[in-house]
Amino acid sequence: MSSIVEIKNLVRAFKMGDETVKALNDISFTIDPGEFISIMGSSGSGKTTLLNILGCLDKPTSGEYFLDGTNVGKLSKNELAALRNRKLGFVFQSYNLLARTSAIENVELPLLYNNEISAKERKEKALSALEAVKLTNRMHHLPSQLSGGQQQRVAIARALVNDPVMILADEATGNLDSRTSYEIMMLIQELNNVHGKTIVFVTHEPDIASFTKRTITLRDGRIIKDDVNNNVRKARDVLQNLPVLTE
Repeated sequence: MSSIVEIKNLVRAFKMGDETVKALNDISFTIDPGEFISIMGSSGSGKTTLLNILGCLDKPTSGEYFLDGTNVGKLSKNELAALRNRKLGFVFQSYNLLARTSAIENVELPLLYNNEISAKERKEKALSALEAVKLTNRMHHLPSQLSGGQQQRVAIARALVNDPVMILADEATGNLDSRTSYEIMMLIQELNNVHGKTIVFVTHEPDIASFTKRTITLRDGRIIKDDVNNNVRKARDVLQNLPVLTE
């Protein structure tokens, strides 16, 4: 079984005036198919820089990044964009949905760049992705007609629609209340456990990281811990034990 992600001696340096600051400093790790990993660290630890490199939105200064066997550092801008669209799904804290576009049309968006998929097939794939996040009953609603949790489900469906090798989630529960956060984590655990999706979840909340199977902790651009979580919390159980709010 070959790794989905292989990162070797990765450095990302930025020029700040006369100084060079290393946002990532000689980090190495692998991610295997079907893993569910959280990347943790305080502000300035390098987790956003790492996410941008994992997401092919940025390139390392030195070191190597292989995504599903492809050496990302050797790709042109257009090749990077094609790889990103084909191999990755993104879920953001702010959902990033198009306001005047229905849920199903938002989910179809990544497929618009794929000439090999017909309009009919695009619709079918989008519907299937909405089914996976249990939101087919809202497919014709605009984002403004959906709750925060529902909008995030649409964003997850959009991330799934291309059948990517890896889903990258950036503080994906950051704008949600506790109950809705746990509902989203339950859904993401299901995508990992039932559908076998490889998921990388960037968070600064230990509470959220406890739902993942492994946690990589960054500090000052270096990996200070890479721990397997032997006691993964089930979001479904946490939800069931939450007190019911009464008006």
